[in-house]
Formats: sequence, structure tokens, C-alpha cells
Amino acid sequence: MLDEVQVRRNKLEALQARGIDPYPKTTQRDTTCAFALEKFEQFSQEKKNITLAGRVMSIRVHGGMMFADVVDGTAQIQATFKEDEIGSEVFTLFRDSIDPGDIVETTGMLFTTKRGEKSLLVSAWNILSKALLPLPEKWHGLQDVEKRYRERELDILTNHEVRERFVMRSKLVSAMRDFLNERDFLEVETPILQPIPGGASARPFQTHHHALDMELYLRISPEMYLKRLIVGGLEKVYEIGRCFRNEGIDYSHNPEFTMIELYWAYADKVTFVSMLEELLTYCIRKTRGSLLITSEQGEIDFTGPWKRTTFKQSIIDACGIDIDEYQNEESLIAAVQEKGLKIDFTGCIGLGEVFDQLFKKTARQNFVQPIWVFDYPISLKPLANVSPEDPSKSASVQLVVRGAEIINAYYHELHDPIEQRRRLMEQQSLREAGSQDAQFLDEAFLRSLEHGMPPTCGMGIGIDRLAAMVVGVPSLKESIIFPTLRSEN
Repeated sequence: MLDEVQVRRNKLEALQARGIDPYPKTTQRDTTCAFALEKFEQFSQEKKNITLAGRVMSIRVHGGMMFADVVDGTAQIQATFKEDEIGSEVFTLFRDSIDPGDIVETTGMLFTTKRGEKSLLVSAWNILSKALLPLPEKWHGLQDVEKRYRERELDILTNHEVRERFVMRSKLVSAMRDFLNERDFLEVETPILQPIPGGASARPFQTHHHALDMELYLRISPEMYLKRLIVGGLEKVYEIGRCFRNEGIDYSHNPEFTMIELYWAYADKVTFVSMLEELLTYCIRKTRGSLLITSEQGEIDFTGPWKRTTFKQSIIDACGIDIDEYQNEESLIAAVQEKGLKIDFTGCIGLGEVFDQLFKKTARQNFVQPIWVFDYPISLKPLANVSPEDPSKSASVQLVVRGAEIINAYYHELHDPIEQRRRLMEQQSLREAGSQDAQFLDEAFLRSLEHGMPPTCGMGIGIDRLAAMVVGVPSLKESIIFPTLRSEN
């Protein structure tokens, strides 16, 4: 018995032998399935001829009657073929040549079947694309999660829930733009290929430009360039774009991801944090219709105002350690061990990275509902100014939801060029000591600051992570259309 792929190829050759092009370049479609269903009563009463086009999902033959479910990008409709009306030759050609997965064009009038199903009574049809590979049968045989990610087009095609997930993600991003554009923020684009990667503590991807014979990096953040635009007098700017970090892959990290960063000159802390809360609630409500998100992981209520704590207090509450009592990593690690906490600090270089690991493994993982965590240690935020209330802390805040960072913001960006140089030189020393995440010294950015940057607030949101939370899935791979995967070989 011939396998299905060979059968499809034989049908392709049979069509070509009849002089039929299985891959025509144009279509006469004049109506979408969704519009046909919306105007069904009117079109059926008028006996209006319409032409639909879409993918055949299933075919059922009952003697001289044949039914095909056809889906386009808007909806699905049933196409009905009656042999005594369409003619035996046309009927048989469809029956013998078309398989589920083929893309066809059908012309006819809308009517209601005896079973009450809205349908198109086909009077003519054309093939638009012959599928040489079969579709997964109702997602049967494509249960392998990794295969779903690798063949996302089939995942979207055969799984309505997945399709809706990415539609929601698109609405989320559109809502962000609408919110910011209405408030006079200017959307800009900054370089992805950068001579110096900056704006975050992360290991970059490196590449080589042959014409210029120079090493370049894929950006880890657009921060440095956006701040240079603030220096240039653009007071309210944002960018939505891809960033790249050469790090591990897990449920909340992907090496290639979409980020929004925003900078607002002359804004104050209270106004800025309030605006961020308003931004997120606006986008979630526009996307979901509600601020209450229910999923298999439980409920998250984004109704504001959100709770607040500090980095220091959250660790005290979680494990009883006051970070202010420790001035170096050795003493802090010893205190963690005395508490009996099993935290791996391998690879942490400098007190800041130890603070970060302690927070992630104690306080942060306990937060489920939205909470603002203010005033991270300065050693963790080399680009943030100091907190006016406590100069040993940075003027920073993160929104944490279900153990993950959603918003990372500085309510006072560091705009003192001398202090910024000292901080980046300190970061450079950490790099030289072996840190893969410490930041680079960026002379172009420092020179820009020396021209004067106004007091500024800034923030970043990982859109993939936010989208995963908003659509109610546990992993970033479910909110990224084509996530990064290990080679099949």
C-alpha cells in the first residue's frame, strides 16, 4: 500500500496531466468565511454568489453528496457538493484529487442544510495549493511538545487555542503602543548590532562584521541609545524590539526575546510608578477584558493598587537575613549557610550577584500576586541613581508576579557622568575578574551624559514573559511563536 505522501504526489501529477496548475498564482476570493457567516441571512436570501478560499480540514463523502470543512484566517465554513447539481466530472475531480490540508477556492451560494448547518453550496471550485504532507489528525501524533514548537505553523493551524494565544499577544503589544502614543511618547528604533552591549547585566552574543572588520554584539538592551535620545531632547521615547542574551533557556527565559523600554525626562517617582501601573492594567484589560487571569497555575488579580515592599524587607520576611549587615560576599554567604538555606552561589562574582541570587531563591519565588519591590542594592543596578531615602540603595523598582520579574524600572536614572563612569569601571573590573554578566564600559554613552541628561525615569518589560502571564500559560515557549530550540541533530 502506497504511503500517504506518495498518494498525494500521484494526485499532484494527475492534476498536472489534466492541464490543471496545482499552484496558481492568483485567486478570485471576494469574501472571507467570517464575513460570509456574518452576512449569511442577507446573502442566502439574495442568492448571492460568493467565492471563498481556505484550507480543507476534512472531507466527508455520502454517495452523491460531499462535505468539506474549509477554514481561512477568519473562520471555518462547510462547503457542500451535490453531484447532480455540480456535475459528475467536477464532483469526482474534487473527491479524487483533494485531500485535507489542500487549499482550495470555492464559488457558490449560502444555504442551510437539513441539519441546520450554515453552508456554501458549491457550483465551481479551483485548487490553490496541493499539500504534499498530511496535517496532524486533530493534533493526534503531534503531542510531542517540542515538535509543536518546531512546527508552530501546524500548531497554530490545528489548535484554535494556540492561535488565539498569539492573537492576544498581538493585541497586548498594540495596546501598549496605543497607550503610550496617546500620551505623546515617541516610538523609535535603535541599533541591534552594537559595538558595546549595555543596559543590562547579561552575557551578549558576539558576531563579526567582515566589511568593517570589527567585532559587534547583538544588543542585550536598547537602554544606552534611548538615554542618548533623552540627551538629544526627545523627552518621552520608547522602543519595542528584539533583544538577545546568551544565557540558559527555561520556562521564563529565551535567548531571543521582545522587550519594550521607555524613558521619560522630568517625570517624578509617584507619577511614573502610577503610569506604569495604569499602562499594565490598560493593556491587560484590552487584551483579556478583565484584570482577573485564571489559568492552570491559579488566579492572578491585577486590580490595583498593587502591594509594595522593598528588596531588603522582602528578604528579611523570607529568611530573616538583613542584607545591610553584610559588606562582602563571603560574610553574606556564611550567614546564608548558618540559616541552613541551600542556595548555590557558584559563578556569582561580587556582592551584587550574591544579593541577586539570595533574593531570587528566597523572597521572589514566594510572590504570586503583583507586588512592587523597591530599592535594590546599588551593586545590582549600576545604571540607576541612588534612592533619596537611602543612598545605599538604588532608585529602582520591579514588579514581580508569580515569582517572575515583569517590570524593571528606575524612578531616578543615573545622570551624573562622573558617578556613572565610576560604576561602569567597577563593572569592568568584575568582568576582568570573570563575571559573564557585568556591564561594559561604554565611552560613547558616557560622553553623551557629559553633555547633560535631565532627571529621567525609565523602565523595561519583557513582552514574552508578560504575554505568557496574560494568556495564562506557564512557559515563555508558549508565548513565543518560534522559540529557540536545541538542534534536532
